[in-house]
Amino acid sequence: MNHAIRFHQTGGPEVLRWESVDLAPPEPGEVRVRHTAIGLNFIDTYHRSGLYPVALPSGLGSEAAGIVEDLGPGVRGFSIGDRVTYASGPLGAYAEVRNVPASVLVKIPQGVDDKVAAAVMLKGMTAQYLVRRTYEVKRGDTILVHAAAGGVGLILCQWAKHLGATVIGTVGSEEKAKLAREHGCDHVLLYRTENVPERVRELTNGVGVPVVYDSVGKDTFAMSLDSLRLRGLMVTFGNSSGAVGPIDPRVLAQKGSLYLTRPTLATYIHDRAELEATAGELLDLVAKGVLRVNVSQTYHLRDAERAHRDLEARKTTGSTVLLP
Repeated sequence: MNHAIRFHQTGGPEVLRWESVDLAPPEPGEVRVRHTAIGLNFIDTYHRSGLYPVALPSGLGSEAAGIVEDLGPGVRGFSIGDRVTYASGPLGAYAEVRNVPASVLVKIPQGVDDKVAAAVMLKGMTAQYLVRRTYEVKRGDTILVHAAAGGVGLILCQWAKHLGATVIGTVGSEEKAKLAREHGCDHVLLYRTENVPERVRELTNGVGVPVVYDSVGKDTFAMSLDSLRLRGLMVTFGNSSGAVGPIDPRVLAQKGSLYLTRPTLATYIHDRAELEATAGELLDLVAKGVLRVNVSQTYHLRDAERAHRDLEARKTTGSTVLLP
């Protein structure tokens, strides 16, 4: 019998249920995948809590790796036994086995472990579009990355360093500061106790940074704006501390004709060509060892409630996977 984590009402981690589910044969364009590892991401808590509304009852999770078990009619480019991974498509990755649209799958290259693939796709493709397309990080840039010891942060910092940038990262503890330094951060700031904009100005000779990558949200938004140089770009791509409140556009003018964007991965992999290019560059750098992916925590899939509690309490570092 196939099992999955589902929820019938929004709320805290306690709403997650381990349930038996029936699975029909894959429909046209679908592939049946037996999961070997499932990625845990902060966006999963937004779906569970209702911050990002979904139709109920619902599965959860959008990222996993596994083995192809069956092909629906019309599927081309995949074979039974292929190792595959994905980080988009319908919710439901928190499952032992599921049917997935072939259009969202990519093959896992040799040299990349299944747990790493499950941990890196969503976070890594997010890092790719942030440093390569939302703002194209260049050699000589100095950038600011909040939550530098988080799943996206560790990959983003390494990637920016690989591109030749000087990386300033913020974290919440000395333990996380050490981890951030080990993954490309040149300067690490404790955002709870240090004046981040003041320190950023000191590190940039009073100029500020051209871009801030902020996945924290409410707690760091103001300090992010104050860390930017004239005409700098504020990239807010997450809400781990809560959603950012209403913004008066005049503030952007007052602080130096700033730019503000709220990107999402879906708009950067909206067709097959973009998905293959984004995932291909990411997995190539992982296979070459340019990007090190720390799977720092593993939980059994049935223990997803505990994993969510630890994630929201900021007890986790790096990446976390759920094992069926």
